[in-house]
Amino acid sequence: MTAFLTGFPGFLGSALTERLLARGQSVTCLVQPRYREQAGTRAAALCDRVGVPTDRLTLVTGDITESALGLDDPRRHREAADEVYHLAAIYDLGVDRDPAERVNVAGTERVLDFAERAGVDRLHYVSTCYVSGRHDGVFGPDDLDVGQSFNNHYEATKFEAEVAVQERMDAVPTTIYRPAITVGDSETGATDKYDGLYYLLGLLARQLRLAVAPVHPPSGRFEFNAVPRDYVVDAIAHLSGRADTADTVYQLCDPSPPTVRRLVSLCASAVDSRVVRVPIHARASRRLVESLPAVENALGVQPASLDYLAHPTRYVCPNTTRALSGTDLECPPLASYIDDLVAYMRANPDVTDDAMV
Repeated sequence: MTAFLTGFPGFLGSALTERLLARGQSVTCLVQPRYREQAGTRAAALCDRVGVPTDRLTLVTGDITESALGLDDPRRHREAADEVYHLAAIYDLGVDRDPAERVNVAGTERVLDFAERAGVDRLHYVSTCYVSGRHDGVFGPDDLDVGQSFNNHYEATKFEAEVAVQERMDAVPTTIYRPAITVGDSETGATDKYDGLYYLLGLLARQLRLAVAPVHPPSGRFEFNAVPRDYVVDAIAHLSGRADTADTVYQLCDPSPPTVRRLVSLCASAVDSRVVRVPIHARASRRLVESLPAVENALGVQPASLDYLAHPTRYVCPNTTRALSGTDLECPPLASYIDDLVAYMRANPDVTDDAMV
């Protein structure tokens, strides 16, 4: 089996490529020209770590925003592909509308065209739980368009992209995976981007032993759903290897996430701080920080991330739980690995929140 994968050498794409190689597949990775050198280094390291010949992992230059994915010989790659894994996207809460539309929506439509023309056995599409937007209530794998509003262009365009994917499921057998907020590895803490949860950790760590944290009352009502990279990738690798998972949506979320109030306590403990919770209105605070760049720089917090301290949606994953029963795969609670995230963050201060575009 040969997998054609987009999103390499990104955070999830690299880890998933390693899992596919380990289970015996050959992988062809679509790489943007600007990341070709980085991809080559990472590809060699993956093959060495898995212990497979380097010809099992092929890098091809292209771009999902271009016609025929920018491939020099698209027909040859279509004929060689047995399945497609589409992970490439702009993962940035503050992204402008135009690039988000170009990459997340139009790019996904071009990947759909490639997969349909290739007649692949399966398309594996990585969406996000946050296609829910600001849905006030429970959001499950069977939900998509529930009349929601959106926090940002990232959420809106990922929603539009999944709509396009679901509309083509009759033509292309597809499995959709919706991770929650993805953080570092639960064993090593490793990550290549400090965003989301890391903004709160950084804010607390930069203060004195008594730290101030913003919370939107009632902070016990809102949940913060985070999942570690290894759980997400291992779940995708397992589910994608089964024939009975076709034409299904799997939410890869924490079935028992902490409330925002509990989250703040976990973060404060992990950075050795006592915390004072300051009541704020999350969306008003976002607008204030956006209007005052000096405040944004001082806080080190992306304004769009503040919305998730008062996110009204609760995510459930009943079919994921059923599909993974009998395996050793389950989402670990954030409390069990947050110290590892902080240890990695302290040991690797040069990692940024820059998105791979």
